[in-house]
This record gives sequence, structure tokens and C-alpha cells, in this order.
Amino acid sequence: MPTSHSRRRLLQTIGLSPLLAGALLPLTAATPATPAVDPKFQHRLKLSLNCYSFNTPLRAGQTDLFDLLDFCAANQIDAIDPTGYYFPTYPDVPADEYLYRFKRKAFLLGIDISGSGVRNDFTLTDPDKRRAEIEHVKRWIIASEKLGAPTLRVFAGVTSHPGFTRDQVFEWLAANLRECVEFGQAHGVVVAIQNHNDFLKTADDVLKLFQLVNSDWLGLNLDIGSYRSADPYDEIRRTIHLAVTWQIKELVYFNGQEQKTDYPRLIRLIKESGYRGYLPLETLGAGDPFIKLPRMLNEVRAALE
Repeated sequence: MPTSHSRRRLLQTIGLSPLLAGALLPLTAATPATPAVDPKFQHRLKLSLNCYSFNTPLRAGQTDLFDLLDFCAANQIDAIDPTGYYFPTYPDVPADEYLYRFKRKAFLLGIDISGSGVRNDFTLTDPDKRRAEIEHVKRWIIASEKLGAPTLRVFAGVTSHPGFTRDQVFEWLAANLRECVEFGQAHGVVVAIQNHNDFLKTADDVLKLFQLVNSDWLGLNLDIGSYRSADPYDEIRRTIHLAVTWQIKELVYFNGQEQKTDYPRLIRLIKESGYRGYLPLETLGAGDPFIKLPRMLNEVRAALE
């Protein structure tokens, strides 16, 4: 049997990063809050479209996910992040024919599927209801596998918990998430928890959860607009090593007060971290996303130069 030294040399020879190398180890071998970024490689950034940008026309039936593939192609966007709840039949997973038709069109247009996402709540106080949430996430992990999406975005939850401490909620949240992460590992899908200003509000909350779950197959969907209790750029910096995907938004919040995102400052942070992967863009609020998104694209691309 090869020694750990020879195994490490082998992994270096074939070019596997520590994150991928961790996939060859048992889940329990992960260290707490294992970095997702390999520091020996230079950053490499690609843009993706988070489909929530088009929430209003999608909900109104004025556009669909296939139209958004055309939008990505027309605007030279590298990838798309098709949120699960814009697929027909959600919360149920659509038929394979639909998933594969979407996957085929994306492939023919040269557009990657950078990830997907679901709605879930692991802060529910009823264990049976949390069990249903776990099974829901598992079904969409399988859908992500079929789509070729490398990550599935999930939430912590928003339920109030009178009679329970935050530490107790953290424990069952971590246990629920760990089960989903183990299932994701079995299907080759990284589970990406989003800091969404819900139960997870701060960088400290995120770091605590990652230490409790303790898995290379858990990543952070780093939502720049949902750190709201202090300096968002500092909280981004403190958790950026865990990021496997993002939500790049037009606004950030300093102590709850909104400010326009400083894209050059943000991109500098991301480049300095060595992050390699997709930056999904999400435009929110009033206005036509078919107009707003190209404007946002131009600003982000200028910051990337």
C-alpha cells in the first residue's frame, strides 16, 4: 500500500487539488472548515447567470429556463445556475426528458451548468418535518447529478425556535446537512450552503457550521448581499476560503445600510484568495432584468480586467 507521502506525490503528479484529493478519502477524514481554494494555483474566474435574476418574468410565464440559455449565449455568459424552483413540477423533480433536453441545449450553446438550488428549512423544530426537507434535498441532488451540475445550493432555514437555544439548532442543522452532504458525495455533487441572512447571518455562524459538519463535500455559496451586521467585505474575506460558488449582487450592506457593490474591491478579494470557478450574477429589485443584467455584466467585466 502506498505511503501517505507517495500518495501525496501521486496526486501532485496527476494535478489533483486538495479538494479533489479529499474526495478519495473517507468523509470523516476532512478537517474542520477545509478550504475549497488551492493556494498553489492562480485564480480563474468565469461568469454565470443566477436565474433568480429573472424571478418576475419566470414566475409570470413570460420567459423560461430555455430562453435564459439563449440570453446567456447572446451575452457571452459562461454558465447558468438554474434554480430548482423554476423547473416545472417543483418541488418535485421534473422528468428526465426535461432535464436532459435542458442539459443538451446548454451543451450545444457552449454554456456550463454551474449549479442549481432548492428551497429548504433545516431549522424546523419538528424532526419529522426536517426529515422531509432532507429527502427533498436528496431528490434534487440526484437531479443535479443528471444535469451535470457540480453543486446544489441549500439554505439553513428561517423558522423561529422558542424553547431551543441557537446551539441546539446548530446541532440539528449540522446533522441534517451532514446527511445531505454524505448523499451528495455519493452522487458527485457538492452541497453549497448559502449565507442568506436567515439562521446564518455572520461569518462566525458560517465558520461554526462548517466546523460542525466537517466535510470536504460541503461548500459555501457566498452571498455577498446577505452579510449585513458589520463590514460585508471583511466577512467575505473571512469565509472566502470556503466558497465553491457565489451570488454576486448589486448591493451590499454595512450594518444594515445598503451600498452599491464596489466590484473592483470585491474582485480584488476574490483574485487574492485564488478562487477558481464561477461567479453567478444576481440582479434584484425593480426593473427589467433583460436591461439590468447586461449593465451589471459590463460593470463586473470591467472589474475583472
